Formats: sequence, C-alpha cells, structure tokens
Amino acid sequence: MEVEVLNMEGKKVSKVELPPAIFEAPINIDLMHQAYVMQMANARLGTHETKVKSEVSGGGRKPWRQKGTGRARQGSTRSAQWKGGGKIHTPHMRSYVQNMPKKMRQAALRSALSVKAAESSIVVVDALKLKEPKTRLMASALNTLVGDAKALVLIPSAESYEDVLRSTNNIPDAKVLNANYINVRDIMVFDKLIMPVAALELITANLGGVGE
Repeated sequence: MEVEVLNMEGKKVSKVELPPAIFEAPINIDLMHQAYVMQMANARLGTHETKVKSEVSGGGRKPWRQKGTGRARQGSTRSAQWKGGGKIHTPHMRSYVQNMPKKMRQAALRSALSVKAAESSIVVVDALKLKEPKTRLMASALNTLVGDAKALVLIPSAESYEDVLRSTNNIPDAKVLNANYINVRDIMVFDKLIMPVAALELITANLGGVGE
C-alpha cells in the first residue's frame, strides 16, 4: 500500500510504501479486543480496600448475654450488621494485571493498524517541525492535515519532538505518543494517525518481524 507523504502545509512531497505485513495484515477483532481488555485491566491500580470484622476497632466483648434479654443474639459489635462494623463481600487490594504473549500483542497491533490503513486514516508527513512551541501553530497544522478529526500523533522520540509535545498538550482532540508505545486502545480511539517517516520506520522495525 502506497501513501502520499505530506509536509506541514498539507502539500504532497513524495510517496512511501506501507509494509503490507503490518498495514495489510489479517484483521483479528477477537485478538484486538483481548489486547484492549488487557491494557485497560493493567491500567487499574487495584488499591481499593475495605476493613473486615477483624480490622475495625471496638467490639472486644459480647454486647449482652446470650439469652434472657429478648434481643437477637450478638457476639460482637464489629459484625457487619452493626454500624461501623466490618464489611463482607467488599473489595480488597488486588492486582488486575493480565499477560499476553508478545507475538499476540504484535498481531493485535498489526490488526489495528491494518484497520486504520483500510480506512485511509494514516497520514504520513516528512517531518513534524514547528517554528516555536505554540498551541496555535500545532492546532493549525493538525487542522490542515486531518481537519477536525481526532488525531494521534506518533513520534520516534520525545527528545527530538519536545516542541510538538508541548504544543499539543492543550489540544483536547489530539495526543502525542512515542511510536515505541503504540497500543490498540489509542489506535482505535483516535480517528487519524499522523506519523513522520521516522516514526513509520520505527514501527516497521518493531512490528515487521512477523516470523520472529
């Protein structure tokens, strides 16, 4: 698949071939869903915690004798039915981390990128350069390249694209992401993928080895 390479003014400057192993791969929706669920689960902190009967204060003795009071039997005011008592069947700290083999993760990414390529939603630029780190300049460039679509801007490294990072922070429908960290969620959430040729080469190096 061959796509046009644009400059920041939206003018065609050349063409580049999108590797078919990455951008024309079989689309596996189930695999993409599995990768998405894994990513969302791994983002959970799992720090929720409630106290059980043995952890709350008070209730060291039986509140009243077992029989003869006319009231229900109670062993401790720390039981769940008492105000301030311990909780049962409530959340406790746990890890939500899920694992997925590397080849499956790579296949899921290739599927997601192939979906975007099939929708003509990949915009390749020769370079992402701004005269100065200004939100106005980046917003204007994005409008030229993708109009009002939500855009995921992939960069090869943060050090070389600090101006782009700073200029995109305040744009609500755009996000800058290191090409090394592409993921199914971000690929599918945003309407368009914008990447300089250098980022495309990095993605090709990371995902090109189908048989590895």
